[in-house]
Amino acid sequence: MRHPEFPLEPGLIYLNHAAVAPWPVRTRDAVIAFAEENCRYGSHHYGRWLSKETELRRQLQTLINAPSSDDIALVKNTSEALSFVAYGLEWQAGDNIVSSNQEFPSNRLPWQSLAAQGVSFREADLASAPTPEDGLFALVDERTRLITISSIQFASGLRLDLARIGQFCKARNILFCIDAIQSLGAVQFDVQAYHADFVMADGHKWLFGPEGLGVFYTSPEARERLKLTQFGWHMMKDTHDYENKPWDIHPTARRFECGSPNMTAIHALSASLSLLLDTGMDAIEAQVIGNAAYLKDLILAGNNLSLIAPQGLVKSGIVVFKHRTCDNPTLYQHLQGKNIICALRGGGIRFSPHFYNSREEMQQAVSIAVNI
Repeated sequence: MRHPEFPLEPGLIYLNHAAVAPWPVRTRDAVIAFAEENCRYGSHHYGRWLSKETELRRQLQTLINAPSSDDIALVKNTSEALSFVAYGLEWQAGDNIVSSNQEFPSNRLPWQSLAAQGVSFREADLASAPTPEDGLFALVDERTRLITISSIQFASGLRLDLARIGQFCKARNILFCIDAIQSLGAVQFDVQAYHADFVMADGHKWLFGPEGLGVFYTSPEARERLKLTQFGWHMMKDTHDYENKPWDIHPTARRFECGSPNMTAIHALSASLSLLLDTGMDAIEAQVIGNAAYLKDLILAGNNLSLIAPQGLVKSGIVVFKHRTCDNPTLYQHLQGKNIICALRGGGIRFSPHFYNSREEMQQAVSIAVNI
């Protein structure tokens, strides 16, 4: 039986939440209601829209356990936030940044672009050390300014021990930056437990939100170390004092929001987060990991399939596999043609079920993959 918030087309099985997720019913309804209000009243109720923006910041604060909603900026996407950090910090020639060789381009390109300033980007082989974290630590030296890592790797589902990395960074006065796009909405997340300086994520994956709106967390101390690289009316301290001459930078994370907010996306993401928070992230994490573990078992039991990741204990919602006799592109097209929505990633087919996916759906998806 379908979850009432996800009335997907009959016969369609959605296992691609690590890419772009479908919207819940409540999100669709929130966008329709906002559009109708805008059509009939224009900005007459803008004060209520600002209240929704405030609500979204508080929801995001709860989701990541930030000390304050003042630590939350609403940004366009993960890449924008990563660029704020990369070009907000003051670098010296000879500085280095430590990351991994498994990062999505969003968490690689901004740092590599700093080579023109004499900053090196070091990519640890997470599979070559006793633990992935040890692989990162082995590349750290006295010129390491920042460790930047994805909380969960997009192509393998590898979940890092963020608390351990954060403690390592704190003890050595190294900044800690986390691309959390494959965690938020799927597993519990705690910026304080991780001693995180910077955290960023888009809303369109496990959070069930629209593209074009994401979250950027900065700790108060780290925030003051970033020079601003974008400027506009919205990042002033007195945002709605349009004759503000001279003006001051907003004291909170809103300083990273230089222009008008995306009110449509704000209404949508707030509605999506209400589903996650109402359900409870502890329950969602248990279901997401349980679904991924069930998929892993089905794949291992399928004579024609070979599991690529995760190897060992399942800790995320990502499972990657391949067929023993059919090439990946052919298998991918076959699955898509049968309305099994997935991705071609990590050297195989990536399934990424969310909490609402049923075991019957996963059984059917694996059966179609086996019997191509």
